[in-house]
Amino acid sequence: MMRIRKTVITLALMAGLAAYGSSRLTRADEDVKEIKITAHQFDFSPDRITLKKGQKVKLVLTSTDVAHGFVIIPLKVDTDIPAGKTTEVTLVPNKTGKFRAFCDHYCGTGHGAMKVTVVVE
Repeated sequence: MMRIRKTVITLALMAGLAAYGSSRLTRADEDVKEIKITAHQFDFSPDRITLKKGQKVKLVLTSTDVAHGFVIIPLKVDTDIPAGKTTEVTLVPNKTGKFRAFCDHYCGTGHGAMKVTVVVE
């Protein structure tokens, strides 16, 4: 009888822990802020984004025309955005400040204007 009782308690504890863990994963996924950025010759839209230090962010980067790059050196972001495709980058900003994202793939004469102001609060 005692053995059955211990088994039932153990199973109840394991079920409770499993439910707690899965609800924490769901909440963590909900806490990810998603920001969509479109690249096209010769700008990014939007051209300014605001992030929170320590908050996980998913950047959804789409090119509507040619291949572009997306680089934020202080936040260690460096990725390609293939022509007509979407690239996702997940990051957790670890410092506050105002940073510049830019395209590092030459895409024509207006290429130098492709910038995004990234503010981390």
